Amino acid sequence: MTTARAGRPQVSVEERWEQFYRWGPYALLALSTVISAFGANTVGMTRTQRYTAAALVVLAVALQLWWGRIGHDQPMRGREPTAAGRLYYAVRTVVAFVLTWLNPFFAVYAVLGYFDSGHLLPKRAVRAGLLVYAAIMSGSQSGGLPPANTLQWVLFGGLLLLNGSLTSVFAHLARREAEIAAERATTITELEQANARLEQALGENAGLHAQLLVQAREAGVADERRRLAAEIHDTIAQGLTGIIAQLQVVTATADPELAREHLTRAAALARHSLGEARRSVRNLGPAALDHDTLAEALRKAVADWGERTGVDARFTVTGTEEPLHDEVAATLLRIAQEALANTAKHAAARRAGVTLSYMGDEITLDVRDDGRGFDPLVLRPRSGSNGFGLDGMRARAERIAGTVTVESEKGGGGTAVSARVPLVRHG
Repeated sequence: MTTARAGRPQVSVEERWEQFYRWGPYALLALSTVISAFGANTVGMTRTQRYTAAALVVLAVALQLWWGRIGHDQPMRGREPTAAGRLYYAVRTVVAFVLTWLNPFFAVYAVLGYFDSGHLLPKRAVRAGLLVYAAIMSGSQSGGLPPANTLQWVLFGGLLLLNGSLTSVFAHLARREAEIAAERATTITELEQANARLEQALGENAGLHAQLLVQAREAGVADERRRLAAEIHDTIAQGLTGIIAQLQVVTATADPELAREHLTRAAALARHSLGEARRSVRNLGPAALDHDTLAEALRKAVADWGERTGVDARFTVTGTEEPLHDEVAATLLRIAQEALANTAKHAAARRAGVTLSYMGDEITLDVRDDGRGFDPLVLRPRSGSNGFGLDGMRARAERIAGTVTVESEKGGGGTAVSARVPLVRHG
């Protein structure tokens, strides 16, 4: 993996090691050949030994070309040992041993065995392979193979002990590296599986979200039908019943003044019923949200309600306004309208306040008044009533994973209705 830093590509550690495994043998062989050529007279190489060394160098180059063609189809680090890798390691070890026997300076090339034994050999053969290279390096360091005198044999023995100890360190490092590579591969596999499960869960959640929205719309339609039925029964139907009663009196009396009085009452009831019908039609959908945001619609609704009822009503927005999903905005607007309607009907309040608060992932609506209050624990809906009320407000909020709480006390102290719903943004 490469990244650009200060205008230059940055090569990872793994890529540097791969470059060393591919090109390092050529570089070390070339360096050891040059050093050995200059030191041939120093170590007393004969012409035959020089020719033999030259032939082995050519063999080493050919071996490396062969391995480079078949052995680099996958990265060296983390690969499983293969038969071709074991053959390459064995032939290279023999070539390095003979070259170091002919000229100790070829140990520069033999040092390769310390680096790739853990990748080319099975685990049970790594220590043996490292011990062979420890013997090669000890012979070179003690003056050449075979040792010529007792002092060289002592030096060879001590160096072999030292290099053998180092092989244990190399073997441990190789084994630890293999374990880390295996753990890394396992972790990557687990992460891929977790990502796949997460993507599947996200897809399922998206489907559930769409299904919940559909259900919320259907439930909203059913709720609106029940609310309109209750309003028609409680207002328009009652108004029509009153009109019929007034007209029956008119038809049954011969007194013109009495008939005029009841006709006047019938006309007033008709006008009132017409107003109620128009209001019900307007409330079929949140028309106030067609061109305004929730905050603007609430501000206008609170102002209109205050003018109509004579109650000192104020509206406040806290937090940063955000565009809301249509279902969320409509739910909060309906809850506010119903809470204000309840205040007008039952609270006898002088002041009321509505607060809309944007709180990160949530949005809250608080409606407060200073009316006479009631006991929420003993409040029960009227028998046979299909009206909205507090239960309806709670049902609306629950359909979009929200809640409605009511705080009130009978005899004074006012009432506070608080709706808390998730802040689902528009689009």
